[in-house]
Amino acid sequence: MASKAKIRAVTGMNDMLPMDSAIWEFFEDTARDIATEYGYRPMRTPVLESTDLFTHGIGEATDVVEKEMYSFEDSLNGERLSLRPENTAGIVRAAIEHNMLYDAPRRVWYFGPMFRHERPQRGRYRQFYQFGCEALGFAGPDVDAEMILMTSRLWKALGIQEVKLEINSLGEPAERAAHREALLKYFEAHQDQLNETAKHRLYLNPLRILDTKDPDMQELANNAPRLIDYLGEKSRAFLAGIEHQLERAGIEYTVNPRLVRGLDYYSHTVFEWTTDRLGSQATICGGGRYDGLMEILGGKPAPCVGFAMGAERVLELMKEFGVKPETPDCSVYVIHAGEGTLDPAVTVAESLRDFDVSTIVHGGEASMKSQMKKADASGAEFAVIIGDTEAANGTVSVKRLRDRGEDARFAHQETLPADDACDTIFSELLALETKDL
Repeated sequence: MASKAKIRAVTGMNDMLPMDSAIWEFFEDTARDIATEYGYRPMRTPVLESTDLFTHGIGEATDVVEKEMYSFEDSLNGERLSLRPENTAGIVRAAIEHNMLYDAPRRVWYFGPMFRHERPQRGRYRQFYQFGCEALGFAGPDVDAEMILMTSRLWKALGIQEVKLEINSLGEPAERAAHREALLKYFEAHQDQLNETAKHRLYLNPLRILDTKDPDMQELANNAPRLIDYLGEKSRAFLAGIEHQLERAGIEYTVNPRLVRGLDYYSHTVFEWTTDRLGSQATICGGGRYDGLMEILGGKPAPCVGFAMGAERVLELMKEFGVKPETPDCSVYVIHAGEGTLDPAVTVAESLRDFDVSTIVHGGEASMKSQMKKADASGAEFAVIIGDTEAANGTVSVKRLRDRGEDARFAHQETLPADDACDTIFSELLALETKDL
């Protein structure tokens, strides 16, 4: 019989395997803890949304909507649906639908998969994970600065170095309109130097031409009229308020006049954290203010600001700086050898779990020596050993597997009544945890 072809994962959609889990858990736990320190609460939205949410919320004249969304018609009811390419629009949709701002502004964070059909490359995949925060109902600029302070704190906690912060102001609608007219006139006068993408964007969204990666257009883009030169007193004061907070916190930054967002609902703050350590994927986190999005999606006008970062890029950067967190499989590994030892091993393990101690019972039969090797490889702090003698006497032997010095409890194997051992192991682990803090 011919062998069946193996079914593989979809290109650009990757598995996260147990051997990779430590660095993922470290990132997720650290990001969540820091967001919580700033008063942000978790929020989850569906990965599948109405396509209209993204055509309105991201813009039809964007690469994401034009080329990258996974969209289809639901065969059951004819709805146009899309896998979310980002999460800000979904957060705002949920805030409107559930009237979340009826009594107070909200700070929320999210983590989950996004989907874009693009060419997979390092740190950039078709299914990728984003961590992000949104502050809904805050007029800033103090909350804008808070977002940047939070991300700066996150880089330090993750062991990430050599990242650069760029900020800019997109001003207010009238200021952007005046700048748009100036851009149109400038690029119309240099149409012979525009590539096909720029020509396509010229009347749809001329601001996005400034984002060009074409080296032949860099000088043209650099010499284009700058939005920052069209800002009024209020917009300049808003930007100055953010700069003041960054300088007080000792955070280095550069004002980059070419840092823009192409959609009308963006306003005032825009920022990006970049690195030279990931090749062409320079941006690891982007954020800004989107005061007009609530109204565009059918809600009452409300100021909003947020950021998002691609987890895979951040993890790549952590690896670049040698961050290798180790997460043990368990705190206690229970070894049993001999007839009638499995039942007391399971009983002891359940008692330890009653203390919230992560515990593995060796699966199957093996020699004591083999089980000890497995126990050591698990990263456990203690081995609990049950042989024929222990099973007969209602005791266990406890051995510390990590070197804590000759004077440490259980540095030399000790035998204790099973109940006493569980209580003592818990106390020892608690003392270790307190010491680590």
